[in-house]
Amino acid sequence: MEENLTIPAHVALILDGNGRWAKKRGLPRQFGHKKGCETVEQTVEDAARLGIRYLTVYGFSTENWKRPNEEVGALMQLFRYYAKRLLKIATESNVRVRMIGEKSRFAPDIVEAINRLEEETKENTGLTFIIAVNYGGRDEIVRAAKKAARDCMEGKLAAEELTEEVFSTYLDTDQIPDPDLLIRTSGEMRLSNYLLWQLAYSEIYVTDCLWPDFNREELLEAIRQYNRRERRFGGVSKAETK
Repeated sequence: MEENLTIPAHVALILDGNGRWAKKRGLPRQFGHKKGCETVEQTVEDAARLGIRYLTVYGFSTENWKRPNEEVGALMQLFRYYAKRLLKIATESNVRVRMIGEKSRFAPDIVEAINRLEEETKENTGLTFIIAVNYGGRDEIVRAAKKAARDCMEGKLAAEELTEEVFSTYLDTDQIPDPDLLIRTSGEMRLSNYLLWQLAYSEIYVTDCLWPDFNREELLEAIRQYNRRERRFGGVSKAETK
């Protein structure tokens, strides 16, 4: 590996700045989202080549339904187009695709496209590409708590057996390791209700780069910064133990 970098196994991304990218160019917001999808494609390829095993992107949040109907409609049409393209790319590149979030709110044809993506790529052994759609961290935790409570009521789970490890199996990300690194573009300094359980000890890197301009060098810079961090997981630094 170039520069002798330690590559994080799981990178999570908050793709921010599509609208601002379009506005700077005098274009409608949907043009920014289209360009953002092209950037996602390239980033999946770059991540796989760098040796990242899991890449999770925040595609559409539970709060994004509040956006103007025209923009939401354009995003849905873009997703329909992109789902077909992603299936072709994933098949050719040995990428496994997973969706997290509550997909029942989507139109039936979009739900069908999501199911097909997951089913037809489930045996692929390369990078696992996870897309959070109609996803919110709090919503995920509430849904997981309801499932765990139901199992307790049905006698499948005793309350004292509900550890952090067991609870995590009720989350959308079951069998996916927590992110090592979170990257957020466009300079915003917040989590935006994203992977609230899973990001407990992730390293966070924020760049002013707008998502459509994100590239391999930006990804490498985030990994360089990650390599300068000492991950303590609640413990003390190595320097403090000397």
